[in-house]
Amino acid sequence: SRWFGWLVPPVVRHPEDILRAIGKGSFGKVCIVQKKDTKKMYAMKYMNKLKCVERNEVRNVFKELQIMQNLEHPFLVNFWYSFQDEEDMFMVVDLLLGGDLRYHLQQNVHFSESTVKLYICEIALALHYLRNKRIIHRDIKPDNILLDEHGHVHLTDFNIAAVVKDDLKASSIAGTKPYMAPELFQPFEGTHPGYSFSVDWWSLGITAYELLRGQRPYVMRSSMPANEILQTFHRVHPSYPAAWSTEVKSLLRKLLCIDPQKRISCLSELQDTECLSNVNWDAVLNKQTPPGFIPNRRRLNCDPTFELEEMILESKPLHKKKKRLARKTRENGSDGSPQVQKINSL
Repeated sequence: SRWFGWLVPPVVRHPEDILRAIGKGSFGKVCIVQKKDTKKMYAMKYMNKLKCVERNEVRNVFKELQIMQNLEHPFLVNFWYSFQDEEDMFMVVDLLLGGDLRYHLQQNVHFSESTVKLYICEIALALHYLRNKRIIHRDIKPDNILLDEHGHVHLTDFNIAAVVKDDLKASSIAGTKPYMAPELFQPFEGTHPGYSFSVDWWSLGITAYELLRGQRPYVMRSSMPANEILQTFHRVHPSYPAAWSTEVKSLLRKLLCIDPQKRISCLSELQDTECLSNVNWDAVLNKQTPPGFIPNRRRLNCDPTFELEEMILESKPLHKKKKRLARKTRENGSDGSPQVQKINSL
């Protein structure tokens, strides 16, 4: 815990009841919790502090906290508060029960053009907001887009996001290879200019294509070297099914433009496309445009194995933490109860 010792030490008891595990992310695991005083439901992300240090992820975790504490938008998974105990760090965020888009792709959901167009609009509004905050998300993909119960999208996971000041650009390589823009694979040597917000719009294009077709436009393995990936971008030309409308194909081509200078990379450019010319953007922002796909509200839209892993395979399951820490306290000869430290504003 010495790595987290700079955090302000006021002590509180765990402020919520743990209900069930629902997922995994770059931060760690995710479960549903209910706040004891208000009974409101949230999602809680948690990571073992020792593993966090061993994996050299402390900086990324605190950077994500710092970024999320200053964000609030209708199409983001918004942050509420954070804390820690002896074993874990916790982040409490919006609970979205509609599942992520990866889950629905795996369930063979067919997304219509109108549905995907609305997703593009909603994520574009989130990207516009992030740009004004000088934030490049760098990991837009179906796994990081969650649906609420009405079917609206919410962008999550700022674990590898970058904050760029003024007109500066980012240069570190980060992301998920099949969704990373071509400029990220260029060798960053000498006078290379780096990259900026346009990388997120490429990822949005890949995601939209995958939602419509059930597969990505470029086939690449996570083990492929950068030079081979660059060759793939220049050698392979994505195919667009004849059944797709001319407007959607034109939009995707503009998002999947290899040259970042010619790629759609801001909200105003997107709004000027023929495909989205009749969109009521105020209605979209206020969630007054009904989505074409509504998740099943009668069940939890996630893989049930997350709960089984937590209950059966996890050596230190979260639901048994209170007893485990109490026993540890007794063994250490203290008369106190399990404690957690609040994480102060960063």
